[in-house]
Amino acid sequence: PDRFQESKEDYLRRINDLSDDGTLMREGFFRKNSKENGHYHSNWLSMMLPRLYVARNLLQEDGFLVISIDDNEVHNAKQVLDEIFGSENFVSEIVWEKMYTTKNDSNFFSQCHEYLLIYARDIDQVDVGLLPRSEEMDARYVNPDNDPRGPWKPIPLYAQGETKSGRYRVISPTTGKEHLPPPDSHWRFSEAETLRLIADNQIYFGKDGNSQPNIKRYLTDVQQGAKAKTIWKHSEVGSNDSAKRELRELYGGDSIPFSFPKPTTLIGQILQLTTRGDDIVLDYFAGSGTTAHAVMEKNLSDGGARKYILVQLPEQIDGSVKEQSLAATFCESNGLAKNLAELTKDRLRRATKKIQENHPMFAGDLGFRVFRLDLSNIRAWQPDFDDLSNSLLDHSEHIVSGRAEADIIYELLLKLGLDLCVQMESRNIGGKSVQSVGGGVLMLCLAEKIAAKEVESLAAGIVAWHKELAPAGDSTVVFRDSAFADDVAKTNMAAILAQNGLENVRSL
Repeated sequence: PDRFQESKEDYLRRINDLSDDGTLMREGFFRKNSKENGHYHSNWLSMMLPRLYVARNLLQEDGFLVISIDDNEVHNAKQVLDEIFGSENFVSEIVWEKMYTTKNDSNFFSQCHEYLLIYARDIDQVDVGLLPRSEEMDARYVNPDNDPRGPWKPIPLYAQGETKSGRYRVISPTTGKEHLPPPDSHWRFSEAETLRLIADNQIYFGKDGNSQPNIKRYLTDVQQGAKAKTIWKHSEVGSNDSAKRELRELYGGDSIPFSFPKPTTLIGQILQLTTRGDDIVLDYFAGSGTTAHAVMEKNLSDGGARKYILVQLPEQIDGSVKEQSLAATFCESNGLAKNLAELTKDRLRRATKKIQENHPMFAGDLGFRVFRLDLSNIRAWQPDFDDLSNSLLDHSEHIVSGRAEADIIYELLLKLGLDLCVQMESRNIGGKSVQSVGGGVLMLCLAEKIAAKEVESLAAGIVAWHKELAPAGDSTVVFRDSAFADDVAKTNMAAILAQNGLENVRSL
């Protein structure tokens, strides 16, 4: 949960200062109403603090953290972020106009904005991107004299502040008219440099040749983009309403399972400013899955290869709660378990399908894999010291019963530091299923039984496949320890593989 607001009465009741009938438990007891008091959203801060520490540790040195937050906690969030990231790594606080209609049921003002807090892991290493230049910006660049260098914008040749070396006569080459900078001003360049610019047709004296001289600033010399402003209007990056329209189109009707979604255009602008072609984007609170959808759309638009990681607790959806009723009905109608993570996955499936339908030639990766945190597949050694004999027998099988091969493979990927999205292949070798992960970096045979007579043919098949894959680095081969008929069979397997260059053999 990310909302911990509570009334003063609820807070006093929670800390046992208030009874159920509303009377104070300790008459005459006074507590300082300080910021250390739990009434000041300390639960929310306690929830956020460890996550923000982890977020900072996961960031690359040139990475950004972006938090979307409203008025309730923005001041607290900024203090925590200053403490964890350092105030010197604060990048910007952006105001997003999330709606453009007035809410007449508001207490005092119709709240139509949220904030984006942006911090850097290391402010000296980050590179904030630019937004596309608008037609209005480029319209100020013209070419009245058909300069072969292209459109340009006139900039006064003079600058404020008087210097003796910067006050000299500038003569128009076409009319001979002399010009001096205005009082309390000076020419921007030395006299020799100004003469060079005039000779190169980089100073303009107007159509008649008599106007105050201007230096030409060419469009090709300016940044091919514009710095983002700190106010993002709904007309530029979308609103909650435009996000709902986007989802209605995705879900094919008026009923959508999310109450306050964010538009992909908003996240897309964040990605434009903070990511490059193959970055990884991590979203701690996946919610409606907008971040992943926006990453796919961004890759589609600029040919990037960004990856996303979404984290979402399987928060239960309660149909009796007004804000969750639509989501509960949607889950019932579509055969989904009533939890938020299922809605997130469903949205991503719909988004990938829509992108594929609208852009059949797009060759980017639109797939995703879903993982759920669980205990290890490897049984921990927990002996009963009063019955060691049976403890040894119970642990003859090291794999937790009921676990699939895929469960074991992904745990090995984590332990070996391999990408969870690496390529996987499977072959039948000697009647046993063998998997290759990452082009042969990891090879596994998790068959439950490997007889002594099967060792030689299985090892030969693994060696042949490994040579065919020809991975660049060292490879690891993994077997189920209990599969071998005896220690001789296990030793022979390791020896044959080692003779053929596969020396890193492990058993589970």
